[in-house]
Amino acid sequence: MKISIVIVTLFLLMTGCANHTAGLSAGSNGVVRVDNNSFSREVGIEQVRVRTQADLLQGSALILSKVSTDLRLQYKFTWYDANDFTIEDEGVSWKSLKLHGKQQMQVSALAPNANATRFEVYVRKAFSN
Repeated sequence: MKISIVIVTLFLLMTGCANHTAGLSAGSNGVVRVDNNSFSREVGIEQVRVRTQADLLQGSALILSKVSTDLRLQYKFTWYDANDFTIEDEGVSWKSLKLHGKQQMQVSALAPNANATRFEVYVRKAFSN
């Protein structure tokens, strides 16, 4: 009996935590990944673009609300080199973004160095602790 309670408790904790980080991502290479289907019905990423700005890549994406209520979100750009290794990912923090109903907002970032060849932008719900 005690073991089943522990298992149920661990399951509830794991599923409760999963929603805090799961979201969706889109890459400059055209790959879109959905880690949370219910979230992807509320938020979308479109118009992922990349350009060169003073020998560095600059990435942008349009984050859009699909619902009529306000959404508190976080987004983060991750940059990769030619060998698909992340570049300075540990020092990049999540940025906050609030979208009102059906609002769209363009977000952008500049690569940390000239070794970047592509990027991915991640979006998730923001939760306060």
